[in-house]
Amino acid sequence: MTAPAQTRSSADLIRAEEPVLAHNYHPLPVVVSHAEGTWVEDVEGRRYLDLLAGYSALNFGHRHPALIEAAHAQLDRLTLTSRAFHNDRLAEFAERLAALTGQDMVLPMNTGAEAVESGIKVARKWAYDVKGVPADRATIVVAADNFHGRTTTIVSFSTDETARQGFGPFTPGFRVVPYNDLPALEAAIDETTAAVLLEPIQGEAGVLIPDQGYLAGVRELTSRKGCLFIADEIQSGLGRTGRTLAVEHESVVPDVLLLGKALGGGIVPVSAVVGSREVLGVLRPGEHGSTFGGNPLAAAVGTAVVELLETGEFQRRAAELGVVLRGGLSALLGKGVVGFRARGLWAGVDIDPAFGTGREISERLMREGVLVKDTHGSTIRIAPPLTITPQELTGALGALEKVLG
Repeated sequence: MTAPAQTRSSADLIRAEEPVLAHNYHPLPVVVSHAEGTWVEDVEGRRYLDLLAGYSALNFGHRHPALIEAAHAQLDRLTLTSRAFHNDRLAEFAERLAALTGQDMVLPMNTGAEAVESGIKVARKWAYDVKGVPADRATIVVAADNFHGRTTTIVSFSTDETARQGFGPFTPGFRVVPYNDLPALEAAIDETTAAVLLEPIQGEAGVLIPDQGYLAGVRELTSRKGCLFIADEIQSGLGRTGRTLAVEHESVVPDVLLLGKALGGGIVPVSAVVGSREVLGVLRPGEHGSTFGGNPLAAAVGTAVVELLETGEFQRRAAELGVVLRGGLSALLGKGVVGFRARGLWAGVDIDPAFGTGREISERLMREGVLVKDTHGSTIRIAPPLTITPQELTGALGALEKVLG
């Protein structure tokens, strides 16, 4: 008989995963069993400061009391109806999310990849019904080094060969241009273009922040050329960068926003396509759907998340603590850090390869009680819960300085 998880060591649990779990991840060798706020605890009782926050799914920390309360209350009432029926939580969720983001309508889904897939479908439908693109000829322009998810359609326009190799044939209808390059983008748009789909900040690529004016330029181009601007804010949105949305740093309003991760408060998967009535209004019954999309439990938690963001507290914290983060990283330049990019409480930190790979630095930080994740060789990503204290953040930066020493 398999022993209960609570009686098994971290090493035993990691070994037990090997023969029964598909090897699609290479996690750090830590086995988390409890969490609260910015801290997690492994099965041996060791505590770690979480500087990844579930790739921004845990913007409000682990088990935020208001979100847990909302989930508990809803669990005692109703969890799922499917969209075959109405439920009493969905209208408020949609109303408040639309108001928070300055949009008209909401298409509720579950995962981030589902939101991206739904956004693609909506853009194509809009191109045929509104723009008048001939059937099956719509194109979507995307950026190199993007990360929008793992479905077969999404990896079709990835430039990461690890994500693509072995998964063809690929879905047509996409044009890839360099990120942060307005002339290349303009050259790629023609009469068949349904939309330009971009991350305002490229997270998986190493927190790449475009030049000031790029997003405004994308907005101007798409408006002038008669196609949609779809902003994938699944990682960058909902407070992470010091604003509700990363596009707000350039006062840009896209036609469509893709939201996810933090929208579920780290409790349930919740995502959404949020957009203008002209765009989302092209959908008719039977053309798209999801059994769990907009379920009452998700709507209750999502509404509680929106309520937290309506106060502005978490956006302010991200902006203020972002100053601490940038200051600490600046002090490490030339001391193992060769460069970094940061906006709000989000940073991609390039480590001097002489000091180790991103994976090696992540493992050293883990041994110091700090959890981060590497990407692209010698880059590590820092994205703590927005509830982190200045002292905790300073301590984490001190741990980074120590492992680079």
